[in-house]
Amino acid sequence: MSQLLELYGFSTRLHQSPDWKAVVGQAFCPYLKKTCIKSRKSNPDITIGTCSVDYGKQHRWLMICPHRLLEKNQVFFDCLHLLSQHEPGNALHAVSEVGIPGGNVDYFIVSARGGRVKDFVGIELQTIDTTGTVWPERQRFLNTHGLAVNDRDVRGTQSFGMNWKMTCKTVLVQLHHKIKTFEAINKHLVLVIQNHLMDYMRGQFQLAHLENARLGDAMHFHTYNLLQTSTGALRIELESRYSTDANGIAKSLGLSTSPNLDLQVIVEMLEEKISEDTLLSIA
Repeated sequence: MSQLLELYGFSTRLHQSPDWKAVVGQAFCPYLKKTCIKSRKSNPDITIGTCSVDYGKQHRWLMICPHRLLEKNQVFFDCLHLLSQHEPGNALHAVSEVGIPGGNVDYFIVSARGGRVKDFVGIELQTIDTTGTVWPERQRFLNTHGLAVNDRDVRGTQSFGMNWKMTCKTVLVQLHHKIKTFEAINKHLVLVIQNHLMDYMRGQFQLAHLENARLGDAMHFHTYNLLQTSTGALRIELESRYSTDANGIAKSLGLSTSPNLDLQVIVEMLEEKISEDTLLSIA
């Protein structure tokens, strides 16, 4: 069975397979609701479309594209309890790519009324980075389903691996650069991550101090599992929640804390970005 689990949001384990030729031709990402933005380095005009893979002797199902975590906006709704100033009647927005000291934050969930920000939560998405390329596995899968592909791709022996340690270290360093800002303004930052990656992170880094989630902590971790439904489709499900503070993130790396950004500056940036297009919906 193919190591490829999902292509352009479609499970390769579906009991009734889709028209893979049409799926590849459309190259549509159902999570971003637009054309897939994951392209080949050697040919940026070709999208890869790989969302998740079946990896290793333990057959762990691993998400390799962070946008896979956006399924039905569930990760956003699972953070709403961290909006302490949200009230009935406020509009909810998902605002992407907002810059603060230490880099961009993937998303902000914003509670607003009359175009004015009342509260917000920062959200970072992290899946595991691969080494090598999934492309030959993708092409072999399509070949077995009758699609014409380059013979060289099908015969390719190059395999892919999982860059566990570097992925974890990179995300912890990024969190270290950002969490002090959120803690200083009494707001929350959430790392959305798959359970397998979180297990590795806790085993390799100094994260024994992580506790079950507490509202008083600025840094939260939401871990998700990837499960199969009765139709063979895959879905994500919240598995566990942990939290710590800025010192806890610094402790995991042995680094000092970072500068903060004034609350009003972040509010002004968010108010410039919220619009009808950023409103959250369940669909």
